Amino acid sequence: MATPSEDIETLAAEIGSNVYIDVARWHLYLAEAHLHTVLAERFYPILRSKSISEAEVQQVLESISVKLGGGRKELPLSDLLPMQSQVALVDVLETFQRDL
Repeated sequence: MATPSEDIETLAAEIGSNVYIDVARWHLYLAEAHLHTVLAERFYPILRSKSISEAEVQQVLESISVKLGGGRKELPLSDLLPMQSQVALVDVLETFQRDL
């Protein structure tokens, strides 16, 4: 049985390699953008307690600000993920929760 920190690392790795932001048609995976761990830390408690909904996923994505241009501008992560990537995130979360 894995510890919570090992579970979060596993979830972060899955998110980081399957979910990306789109910048000028360039796909930057969340591991490369160093955003995968913060997402895993936010989603893990939800996944442990109940089934996650797409609305909750959207809410978490909107709550994470991503600094652009050296911090001159901030956008919610939800604005940077294309729909395909959001679907991939939901799939990763559902698979992870099923395997818990």
